Amino acid sequence: MHIEPGIVDGAKIVLGHATGAAVGAVTLRESLKMLRTTGALPFAGRTVLTTGLVFTFFQLLPHFPVGVSEVHFILGSTLFLLFGAAPAALGLGLGLLVQGLFFAPFDLPQHGMNVTTLLVPLFALQMLARRIIAPDTAYVDLRYGQALALSTAYQAGVVAWVGFWAFYGQGFGAANIAAVASFGAAYMMVVLIEPLADLAVLAAAKSLRDLTGGRLFEHRLHRAA
Repeated sequence: MHIEPGIVDGAKIVLGHATGAAVGAVTLRESLKMLRTTGALPFAGRTVLTTGLVFTFFQLLPHFPVGVSEVHFILGSTLFLLFGAAPAALGLGLGLLVQGLFFAPFDLPQHGMNVTTLLVPLFALQMLARRIIAPDTAYVDLRYGQALALSTAYQAGVVAWVGFWAFYGQGFGAANIAAVASFGAAYMMVVLIEPLADLAVLAAAKSLRDLTGGRLFEHRLHRAA
């Protein structure tokens, strides 16, 4: 999901800074809302955990270039279900920043675009979860169909944003259309795997309730809304 250097350049890159700032403002709003309910220390702990996990996902899990970007196992829906939207958003943004600062400085000019690509689908996922998960259902009791819907929505959002940046930067030539299409097709593998990962993690959380029932984890993980 990284926007490769050169795909969007010159004056066009300003749009990425603007959308990154906008999604950062939404993250701040969601963070302040969660801080009022969880307190500072649990919220900070969740953010540290998500940042470390995201860095691990991006840097250590298999990833490979396809078309206009790279295919990663982002596990955005997993982070959302375990820790909530705001810590997941902060973890995605900060984990990506840490990777850029220490391992991929050539990605830093695209950071606003990459953050937008990751976080707009995350907040869309948050809204979808409110619609398809009944208030009396804990996340550990989700069915496969619900996990699939959440993961598919998130990954589809990532692919849509990558396509937007590619077309915005390079136009609608045949080669660019083919590159975007190949990237989207490759992400089908992630759509197939991530719901299974979500259910496996939720099953583990359910069996380890003594460890995952505290304030370091999302309230809905084990409880009704």
